[in-house]
Amino acid sequence: MGPKQTTTAVTNEAGTVVQVPANNAEIPPFAARPEFLDEGAIYNPIPQRIAPMWPLNTPLDITIVVSPTFVREPLAKVSKERRVVDETGFIFGDFNQKRTIDTEFAVPKEVQNNGTLWGHFYIGISGSKLDPSTPGYDSTKAYHYVHPLTQYIAQKKIVKTKNLLAASDELEEEVEEVPTGPIITSHYHPNFTMSFIPDSGVMHFPTLHPAVRQYIQLEATAARDGSGQNGWYYPVLFVNTFWQLRAHMTTLNSTVTRLPLHIDLNNFSNWKFSLIASIDEGAKQASRNAAQGVSSPGGGDGSEFEMIKNILLDTNPWLLGTTVIVSVLHMIFEMLAFKSDISHYRNKKNNIGISVRSILGNVFMQAVIFLYLMDNNENTSWMILFSQGMGILLEFWKITTVVNVRVRPASPGALIPYRIVFEDKHVLSDTEEKTKEYDAVAFKYLYMIAVPLLFAYAGYSLYYETHKSWYSFVIATLVGSVYAYGFLMMVPSLYINYRLKSVAHMPAKAMTYKFLNTFIDDLFAFTIKMPTLHRLATLRDDVIFFVYLYQSWKYKVDYTRVNEFGQGGDEETVEDNKANEPLKPIAGTDASAKVGGEGPKQAEKVIDATASKVTGSSKKGGATKRK
Repeated sequence: MGPKQTTTAVTNEAGTVVQVPANNAEIPPFAARPEFLDEGAIYNPIPQRIAPMWPLNTPLDITIVVSPTFVREPLAKVSKERRVVDETGFIFGDFNQKRTIDTEFAVPKEVQNNGTLWGHFYIGISGSKLDPSTPGYDSTKAYHYVHPLTQYIAQKKIVKTKNLLAASDELEEEVEEVPTGPIITSHYHPNFTMSFIPDSGVMHFPTLHPAVRQYIQLEATAARDGSGQNGWYYPVLFVNTFWQLRAHMTTLNSTVTRLPLHIDLNNFSNWKFSLIASIDEGAKQASRNAAQGVSSPGGGDGSEFEMIKNILLDTNPWLLGTTVIVSVLHMIFEMLAFKSDISHYRNKKNNIGISVRSILGNVFMQAVIFLYLMDNNENTSWMILFSQGMGILLEFWKITTVVNVRVRPASPGALIPYRIVFEDKHVLSDTEEKTKEYDAVAFKYLYMIAVPLLFAYAGYSLYYETHKSWYSFVIATLVGSVYAYGFLMMVPSLYINYRLKSVAHMPAKAMTYKFLNTFIDDLFAFTIKMPTLHRLATLRDDVIFFVYLYQSWKYKVDYTRVNEFGQGGDEETVEDNKANEPLKPIAGTDASAKVGGEGPKQAEKVIDATASKVTGSSKKGGATKRK
């Protein structure tokens, strides 16, 4: 942003004293521009630095005309209805100056046929002639430029679904010819904010951001200062479309005959203008790239930014503030759960209490959910996809910590010569064998419930619902079952807890973080864009959480001792704590005794005495110690 403008008095070529911007740079005010270049100076057709022409607090007259063409036409020939704005005496630089215009106009036929609606802006110092085609027009006191008032947006693909059991010949009759490329149509939004930027100051024209440069109107005569390198520009008028949402836009076609127009006219700070124009243009460029099949450097198609704007505009401020806070908490808990889960499985030395089948089932279910989210990627946030992908990788890693995954030759005559097998890492203990047995029993009953429900749901979906393809049907059926009955995969772990009468083998920290995230997900379910089934599934895990809380209360864990599964303390075992304690003198010995010839003998006597007290026996009659 350039320095803030102040005015200064200069005498122009006619000898009249006028107020001009004090540019605070080497560039003289436009009214005091030199008639000739300095000796030896070279004229540059592209100005390097540009300064404002008109001073602050200048009253302006503004006329805006809507037209189906960017070619200017005399104002005298323009119908009154198409002159949507006729404002006089608007003070340039007065931030308290705000005006509102509400009107409507007939839509030209060219615009109805997917044409562009152009806005012709005529701006000049009050009292000057605005129409360049009229005699006496002075380009130093008025200027004209055009800007589109409609946007070309690629239409979203309409996903066609069908009943897979319908006859194929019937489907062929309904198939319509679909264009191979993107369908781009003209869209109109009725609300505009048009802002003058009074504090833009001196700018370096060649390095301006393209989003800002499109609003810069250079002085019409292409005058330069004495160096031949610098020029001037008219007041910047920013057509602000930042808060225009696609959901509120009208697709222009032959059925649209009249359109409303609401304009807010004001003055706007330069730093806000630069920031908003850059962000808005970046989002629009991402949309244009996506429509042409070109990937943007940051990914996405502009819809992510549209979703953010939608949340900011349509969400209650209190709910929005709460969402921001819990978003941060969600990320923290996600990382803590990830860390604790990995730490638990890395430090676990046995398979007691672990349902290997549940881990395998989780891998399958999360993979199904990921494929479903990808199949409905137009309704899914990238944050949801990333979280789901990380969950799959973690479940894969868990498998390798509890069993060995090996590729072994298949049985003779098998169709596939090799098969994947899961082998125990060591000879299982009695408790581990019980865990394996309880896991098999739990899944036996689980299959008896889940499989019939799966086939029933698949039959219903196939007969009554429509799908894009057989692949989509399979994925949708599997994910529907996962979302509806997915919490059953945690039931084997709860059953094992019940049979072992313990929850000490569970990753308590990781589960606490995960369950805290389920409540956060409940809140996110109403603010973040996701498929309906995924939204309902966030409420499902709460049931498991309350059952786990009950078991934790019933089967209490004493964290000060080593439990029956070889685990103790919060992070390290009791033995480790004792090993880290400083050495203390043995009872009955002299703490000041030094290691020497008598030291070992005296220590041996004390140890024998202590052992005899513990075992209840003692050495008698000079008997020798049992080795």
